[in-house]
Amino acid sequence: MGFLRPNLPVVDYAEWSRGTRSEKIRPMARHWAEVGFGTPAALHLFYVVKIVLYILAAWLIAVSTPGIDGVADVGSWWTEPIVFQKVVLFTLLFEVLGLGCGFGPLNNRFFPPMGSILYWLRPGTIRLPPWPGRVPLTAGTARTPFDALLYGVLLVLLVVALFSGGSGPIPELDTTVGVLPTWKIAAVLVVLAVLGLRDKVIFLAARGEVYATLAVTFLFTGVDMIVAAKIVFLVIWMGAAISKLNKHFPFVVSTMMSNNPVLRPKVVKRMFFERFPDDLRPGRPSRVLAHGGTVVEMCVPLVLFFSHGGWPTAIAATVMICFHLTILVAIPMGVPLEWNVFMIFGVLTLFVGHADLGLADANNPVALGLLFAVLAGVVILGNLFPRKVSFLPGMRYYAGNWDTTLWCITPSAEAKIRAGIITVAAMPAAQLERYYGSKEAAQIPLYLGYAFRAFNTHGRALFTLAHRAMAGRDESDYTITDGERICSTALGWNFGDGHMHNEQLIAALQQRCEFEPGEVRVVLLDAQPIHTQIQRYRLVDAATGEFESGTVRVADMVSRQPWDDDLPVYPAQ
Repeated sequence: MGFLRPNLPVVDYAEWSRGTRSEKIRPMARHWAEVGFGTPAALHLFYVVKIVLYILAAWLIAVSTPGIDGVADVGSWWTEPIVFQKVVLFTLLFEVLGLGCGFGPLNNRFFPPMGSILYWLRPGTIRLPPWPGRVPLTAGTARTPFDALLYGVLLVLLVVALFSGGSGPIPELDTTVGVLPTWKIAAVLVVLAVLGLRDKVIFLAARGEVYATLAVTFLFTGVDMIVAAKIVFLVIWMGAAISKLNKHFPFVVSTMMSNNPVLRPKVVKRMFFERFPDDLRPGRPSRVLAHGGTVVEMCVPLVLFFSHGGWPTAIAATVMICFHLTILVAIPMGVPLEWNVFMIFGVLTLFVGHADLGLADANNPVALGLLFAVLAGVVILGNLFPRKVSFLPGMRYYAGNWDTTLWCITPSAEAKIRAGIITVAAMPAAQLERYYGSKEAAQIPLYLGYAFRAFNTHGRALFTLAHRAMAGRDESDYTITDGERICSTALGWNFGDGHMHNEQLIAALQQRCEFEPGEVRVVLLDAQPIHTQIQRYRLVDAATGEFESGTVRVADMVSRQPWDDDLPVYPAQ
């Protein structure tokens, strides 16, 4: 892997380009298994620098608080409740600006490396309300000046809160600085809620299920605020662990570890697969890491929550810090890097710094119970009905099981998209061509992206269903594009959530671009409900609507290789 140049597979381009899609993916998959995406070391360093700047900015914001003195005197203020509050709000700001998850080249964002603020301050861009038919004053898909203003107000409110002083001494929390004024927290939550009802993408991009929920705990008083925040962390960990009780997660682990920049030797990366180069299903190390990690994420947080100091807390905290560091150093696709840094900070400040505070110290256990019930209820609903609940509030992080789409687009449709929507980023293929210098050179990273998708179990189903989506037409007329990339271009943010590029986005694009029948065909694959072993699919023509639906079986996905695109399909009768 070079410092500035990517490590791409070497193929006889003339011969390789004559192969079928399956044949083209095969050498890409083998390369991925040994090397990963081949990202230049300079890009990994870029993300490391970004993490350092995030930490430095949070640090300086903390010490700007009246009553908290000494940049280097961390021991005197690291457990202050207002510091935790400000880190939460700063991270929310960081994410909603577009600087966190989904930022940069490792999320296929090259020019520019972010969207978010560049879209959401601009009237006319596409917005996707979650319940336009049920919530008054939210219908429509065009961002209005009001929407842009509301987003700007959110940013201002967050900045104001970050540079506010505390409320004064709170003896039960052993603080003389106090906490942020309640009205400032409430104002942020109200504006974010209204924004979320107008555009679900902004709420998801803000990682509202983490930071907005933690902001809700700031409305509690005294000890209850700390205990409520601990409950949020507990549900995040255990909810994520529950969602990984599936057959998909080992595939995520093998794919992530082969792309890990710390694990350099090819022989080590090959170990994560069953039998390189012919059987690239997860090997024993991948399965052990997957199931072992699930046990850790399920059980250790309980020790953290119910122990109140001493060796049990110290050991549990160390394990959870190592857990998040393992994810962090892998620099996974989607780059949820600052989120892992934040979770480590939360372990330290909440469970170590306030280890003595627990349920027995709470003043309002009913409210705390209600908070837990709501959060756990969303997780349960998300696992039972994934089509209805985004994988983010459903806490199904990196479980390998989320709604996905694959878009089949003709050149004429691509031209209509460029002309029909307001965007600051080119279509994904055009960005790759610009970055790699030519259309031919861009084909290699494009197919490496296909290989990444195919390493995940749902990729086998998506590429199989793509044949059905283009049935009766010349497949060479289409460019196959991951729905996330369309979402990135059209909405300004993406993070693996098919709820943002389903029929709602298809309809919004059709309204603006007026595609002809056959110009855009989309494969939509729902996530697997936790209690079944099937996944439902829909095939949609942007101009004429859904023309096929049915199911695929998880057992068929996990038994195939990344280049297999011939899964059994069961159309609805």
